[in-house]
Amino acid sequence: MARNGARWHDRDTMNMTDYEATRRSFRLRIPPDFSYTRDVVGAWAASHPEKVALVAVGPGGQHRRELTFADLWRASNRVANALAGLGAAPGERAFVMLPRIPEWHEVMLGMASAGVVLMPATVQCTPNDVAYRVGRAEATIAVTDTEGAVKVAEALPRCPTLRHLVVVGEPPGEGWRTFDELVAAASDRPPALRPTSKDDPLLIYFTSGTVSYPKMVLHTHASCGAGHEITARFWQDLTPRDLHWTISDTGWAKAAWGKLFGQWRLGAAVFLWDQRGKFDAELCLRILERSGVTTFCAPPTLYRTFVHEELAAFDLSRIRHAMSAGEPLNPAVIERWRAATSLTIYDGYGQSETVSLVANYRCLPVREGSMGKPTPTFDVDVVDEEGGRLLPGVEGHIAVRTDPERPVGLMAGYWRDEAANAEAFHDGWYFTGDRARRDEDGYLWFVGRADDVITSGAYRIGPFEVESALIAHPAVAESAVVGKPDPERTEIVKAFVVLAPGWEPSDALVRELQAHVKRVTAPYKYPREIEFVDELPKTVSGKIRRVALRQMEQQRALEAAGAAASRR
Repeated sequence: MARNGARWHDRDTMNMTDYEATRRSFRLRIPPDFSYTRDVVGAWAASHPEKVALVAVGPGGQHRRELTFADLWRASNRVANALAGLGAAPGERAFVMLPRIPEWHEVMLGMASAGVVLMPATVQCTPNDVAYRVGRAEATIAVTDTEGAVKVAEALPRCPTLRHLVVVGEPPGEGWRTFDELVAAASDRPPALRPTSKDDPLLIYFTSGTVSYPKMVLHTHASCGAGHEITARFWQDLTPRDLHWTISDTGWAKAAWGKLFGQWRLGAAVFLWDQRGKFDAELCLRILERSGVTTFCAPPTLYRTFVHEELAAFDLSRIRHAMSAGEPLNPAVIERWRAATSLTIYDGYGQSETVSLVANYRCLPVREGSMGKPTPTFDVDVVDEEGGRLLPGVEGHIAVRTDPERPVGLMAGYWRDEAANAEAFHDGWYFTGDRARRDEDGYLWFVGRADDVITSGAYRIGPFEVESALIAHPAVAESAVVGKPDPERTEIVKAFVVLAPGWEPSDALVRELQAHVKRVTAPYKYPREIEFVDELPKTVSGKIRRVALRQMEQQRALEAAGAAASRR
């Protein structure tokens, strides 16, 4: 990816070849004055100014642009100097809602350099979402595109702290400054500002809010800017020769995982597709085959879509490493992808609150359906309510050891929410809110969110295993499994199923799917009810919102009980 043919010497041989040896020896050491933009992008710009850092294409895959580290360094300086000209002070919060365009990277880097705390938001945010986030964090700056500016303008009466409105594109009315005019008037030399340090706040992510209003996850320059080296080095297996593509909205924490931090720390280039509107799987695969991408990461939802395409019609031979994260990937999807591409999908696990915590690695055998093993530098285990480590095969909480030393890559905490911090951090552990079991060899197996586990009779049933069994049937494109209230069993297993193209709902298909699940997994786990739906409710980050389905079933049960009472 270097225009000048530069060699990277020892940086070429960074791939992990011995998992246990790496866990014993690898340490992530961060200097006290670490500043992500200066010490990563600026350092590459100084040593290899012509090295390509970002490859961007338009909505149809056209208009390819290549930006070097030197290009991004100069752009980030202009943004930082423009902010200083506006009077923005370090520590102020900035609401950033931009599509997948290079200006997003320039804004993020420039604000990080200026010490302004970033608040990335998905373009799917509504005016109510904007008002909540801006109000909760008391943000003073908003940067968005023309479409997003309409939403911000609607929310503005509820956002008294906002002082600066910046739009990439045409302003929707009075009070807006255009991004182009701001940066055109600013110097591209490093700003004369107090440098940030490793413990300074870098960004705030709002959790997806599947069970409550979103919490503010605060990351520092160390925890996110440096910590994601663990994500990129071990799970993504990157070198400076790679072009990496993570499919993610810029407002998701997945963008921090795959578009901004760890990749550039290791010198890899990042691929960016300005995808707009309804996702087109065929177009995505066409872009993938001609992009030059060598490492690729997509959420499970998209892999489930890809395997229903004619994958053999696409030349994906340039890809050497494929990954998935966001929620567990069903084994049947992994098999279909491998059959068509000869590529194993390496599942990874983490949260908005963390970098990669658990993953499958190229140097270890993949146990399909497993989350993999803990990433180097993290002590991740399955524990009970008091933090006691559980025996292999026993289900418990997924937790990260924080005592005696808090690992780099874990959030600073939930900002302005001591109750949430007290619930998550106790007994020397950070409790993720997810449940799993560990096998004899140290592989972790995801069960579900703590509030997703189904209690049916004497059994506790994790929805993921049932969903995976359903996905293994060719009729099923997607599924979500929840507990439905039941007077005899407490709950029964109910499945919501989106059918694959060419299949139609029927009672016969319900029976066929139930029999299939009984064959694939333990018979007591089969869904006693199956409801066919056109789509599943999801968070803005694409995760299935089982909580919405569970609440719907609870409401249906209440209405049925009320109707029965009125008839008596």
